[in-house]
Amino acid sequence: MDIIASYGTVLILIAAAVGFFMAYGIGANDVANAMGTSVGSKALTIKQAIFIAMIFEFAGAYLAGGEVTSTIRKGIIDAAPFADIPELMVLGMIASLFAAGSWLLMASFLGWPVSTTHSIIGAIIGFALVAVGTEAIQWGKVAGIVGSWVVTPAISGFIAYLIFMSAQKLIFDTDAPLKNAKRFVPIYMGLAGFIMALVTIKKGLKHIGINLGTIEGFAISIGIAVLVAVIGKIAISRLNIDPKADREMQFNNVEKVFAVLMVLTACCMAFAHGSNDVANAIGPLAAVVNIVENNGEIAKKAAIAWWILPLGGLGIVAGLAILGKKVIKTIGEGITHLTPSRGFAAELAAASTVVIASGTGLPISTTQTLVGAVLGVGMARGIAALNMGVIRNIVVSWVITLPVGAALAIVIFYVLRTAFGV
Repeated sequence: MDIIASYGTVLILIAAAVGFFMAYGIGANDVANAMGTSVGSKALTIKQAIFIAMIFEFAGAYLAGGEVTSTIRKGIIDAAPFADIPELMVLGMIASLFAAGSWLLMASFLGWPVSTTHSIIGAIIGFALVAVGTEAIQWGKVAGIVGSWVVTPAISGFIAYLIFMSAQKLIFDTDAPLKNAKRFVPIYMGLAGFIMALVTIKKGLKHIGINLGTIEGFAISIGIAVLVAVIGKIAISRLNIDPKADREMQFNNVEKVFAVLMVLTACCMAFAHGSNDVANAIGPLAAVVNIVENNGEIAKKAAIAWWILPLGGLGIVAGLAILGKKVIKTIGEGITHLTPSRGFAAELAAASTVVIASGTGLPISTTQTLVGAVLGVGMARGIAALNMGVIRNIVVSWVITLPVGAALAIVIFYVLRTAFGV
């Protein structure tokens, strides 16, 4: 029986529902990571963090979410073995979204920051193994993605360490920390603005039909960076700070300056996260819609339907608002003690790493990137500054995510096959 012809609309509606469910799980778990450092360092309240995330996650997902989507959908499994049995691909993608979303919800309740990328990849591998066997899986691609999970925390940790140490040398370890903060923090702000502008121009504007060359892109990004730095300088000059305060008080005032910066990096991180991780929810959904609309034909290139990116964006926002608090607590307070300057270093490093990965189309784990960055900042203060118990729990949750995602997808896949009589 051809279930695609008979139940096409029903399948799209089910896929849309589980796609939203998966995006909700991403919001509850992953966005909490992006905002955890801002809340943990007291630069933002939970309500402010949720408000910022709503705007910038949605913008990142909608404007710059297309690049990674293709990697998740086409890279991990080979469509060829499914050519004669497209209904298995459709049911498998639905099962993968439901499985990954369920695991993310469980992890969020426990306050574990797990990887949404791990979850969906594990689920897709699980269903493909039982649907057509090992030949459907592109093991080379999977190895590359697994490799990125080791490399990206190391890169973001190293960048965070460098940013934090530069702030120590240029500001905190000087005779006039406050004066130097006013001088150097606008430069850090400009850097954050540059990174955010670059990803928007290079990846985002393509989806709304604007194509800029490399030189133009860099020129506009530099212009935005200068503008952000100037606005930052004005904002910092308006802070009520006593320049004659003692050294301890000066340090507290410097942290106030960095708190202004944390708001900008929180926006950066939310945007970068939306652009990178919305693919985990909308990639499989786009595949289902495409197969149904093409009467079972699995196309090489799938156009993303207009409603898919907003659906992913809305799901992410809902998950964060309703269930995000527990994971925010783990990231912001559990790993190491964060101040605005430390949180800024971690967030800017993580955003930079995510932007680099988004640009190359590699679906990295934002969770591991940010945890790596927070560890980098903690390491700069010595191993004793890290809470090894919390780190151990996080690592264990990472290790079990892939097999749990695969196992859940296999069970749900069999249930769907039985329900639709395939």
